Amino acid sequence: MKKQVLFFALFVLGLSLVAQTPRMSLFEEFTGENCGPCASTNPGVNAILAASTNTPKVIAIKWQVAIPSAPSATWSLYKTNSAEINARMSYYSVSFAPESRMDGQSLTAFGGVSDHAGDFTNNVISNAQAITSPFSIAMARSWDIGCNAITLTVTVTASQNYTSTSSLKFRTVMVERTIVFATAPGSNGEKTFYDAAIKSFPSIQNGTAINSSWVAGQTQTFTINCPIPSYTRNKNEIAFVGFIQAEGNKNVLQAMRLDKIPFPTDVLTAVDAKVNVTCSNTISPTITLKNTGPNPFTSFTVTPYTDGVAGVTTVWSGNLAVNTTTTVVLNTGSTSTTNGVHTFSYSLNMNNPYYLNIQSNSVKYLVASNFQGSPVIQDFGLALFPPASWTMINPNNGPTFGRDVSTGSYGNPNEIGCVKFDFFNNTVIGDQDELFLPPSDLSGTATPTLSFDYAYAQRNAENDRLEILISNDCGLTWTSVFDKAGQNLATTGALTNSFTASASSDWTTASINLTGFASANALVKFKVTNDHGNNLFIDNVNMAQPSTAGIKTNSRDNNTISIYPNPATNETSITIKSDIAINDATLKIINVIGKVYNVKQINLLPGINSYKIDTKDLATGVYFVSVETEKSTVSKKLVISK
Repeated sequence: MKKQVLFFALFVLGLSLVAQTPRMSLFEEFTGENCGPCASTNPGVNAILAASTNTPKVIAIKWQVAIPSAPSATWSLYKTNSAEINARMSYYSVSFAPESRMDGQSLTAFGGVSDHAGDFTNNVISNAQAITSPFSIAMARSWDIGCNAITLTVTVTASQNYTSTSSLKFRTVMVERTIVFATAPGSNGEKTFYDAAIKSFPSIQNGTAINSSWVAGQTQTFTINCPIPSYTRNKNEIAFVGFIQAEGNKNVLQAMRLDKIPFPTDVLTAVDAKVNVTCSNTISPTITLKNTGPNPFTSFTVTPYTDGVAGVTTVWSGNLAVNTTTTVVLNTGSTSTTNGVHTFSYSLNMNNPYYLNIQSNSVKYLVASNFQGSPVIQDFGLALFPPASWTMINPNNGPTFGRDVSTGSYGNPNEIGCVKFDFFNNTVIGDQDELFLPPSDLSGTATPTLSFDYAYAQRNAENDRLEILISNDCGLTWTSVFDKAGQNLATTGALTNSFTASASSDWTTASINLTGFASANALVKFKVTNDHGNNLFIDNVNMAQPSTAGIKTNSRDNNTISIYPNPATNETSITIKSDIAINDATLKIINVIGKVYNVKQINLLPGINSYKIDTKDLATGVYFVSVETEKSTVSKKLVISK
């Protein structure tokens, strides 16, 4: 007994000389589901641990060992975590149960009679508590969105200069505070278990290495990812015990428990996110969130990301009642300095006890700082969608615009490829998506013109809506130049099955004079509003400022053009369908800056008209085939590839 007291005195002296922080002690018990003596010992041990005078001083981890044998049930507490349990027994050279350790040492170091768990007493706790620690520990948790994993943030702080004679490890053990089985998992009759070790992170064997030498005030912060094991019985009972252990003498220098909290039920749901088009390098994103949990929200933090780069956080505070929404305008710290399409996303941190994190999907937005010359001619014949310099805005990342290859304008088999908006499968009533044409320079003395082919069918009597809006002040104000919905938008009869515009009669053509918008910075967009009707198809979008050097107007007199082969090398065929006879039509090939390379006077007969075009002298690039009549011009893109 004198040797035990002397060891305890030296242990206290060796630590307290360099320590100033109160200690939370760690009691580890090696117990077992098949261990009869364990069943009779545990009630007394649990009572000591639960005493109000002891809970501020000591925390516990119960390792369920295979002594005298492993339980037969495959889901037993031992078998679900046997590798780590065996490793911990080996670490301490444990050979019987119920055996225990206090702060990594024998109970006898703190006045205990033996290491038997039955010799764990209030006096052992008090003696261990008398030893101060050179460290303090802070731990915080964050659940992932599906509540299938927890990220722990751990900060260790030195209260005084300290140097360990061996390496230091921070060990993290997930426990379930209380587990109750309907049937005893082992042979000793125990059905209720406290503080059972479930899993260690990254493992009990390795732990997380921390510094061995410290100066007063020094901190070390790290994160630990903790996936919830599938065999966890109750997420409401999950707690984490973290402790600092010296590998040389196995002393536990400090411990803490991040105790259980109710399983997260409060949820903020992202309704949509939107970033308006901008002509500068600053954006003002807005997000709409809905409280779908059972309790009001009073605060949350949003971090915006532009092309994956974090911007300035926004802290929202207020009272968001259950089943209500709020729209938040985020800080304008996110910037985009280059012309073209960019992505916006955000992370949402809910400032409730569980700190749930949500990472949104990204949405696209347009920085319009380069306005190209007209014309815009797009038949959606190429696979890229949206086409180059076009922008698609889909705030809720639901069904939206896409390229369809099952049909084309007027059912022409040589014109496969068009835009489809999937009203049929979009169940979000009121959902609004946008498709921007390339920012365009429509300046000139005449009236610019926009034309396009479209086909739409209702399902019953829905009011799916298509608008075309134009702005020449970088999106500050928009003017509607086309607005049709429901029956007014329909080009054929209602269908209860999914509509495919495969017949020529399904299609019609819109030609719009953009009066008052002959400006150098025109933005034009197609905007749809969903009413869960049937599908909309759009093809052959043509927009230009009339010019003597290029295309005069872009409309349609019931004429269609197809080109084959396209891309072409030395020769291609132009097929023109006309409903009437037209004399003195002009067939031209024009490059993207309006230079005319080929002019041919033609007469169109009712029906199909075909012409061979020599392209061997044309360089590789993009051109436009234009058929001009007295009343209209129809254009089609031609690609030369050599």
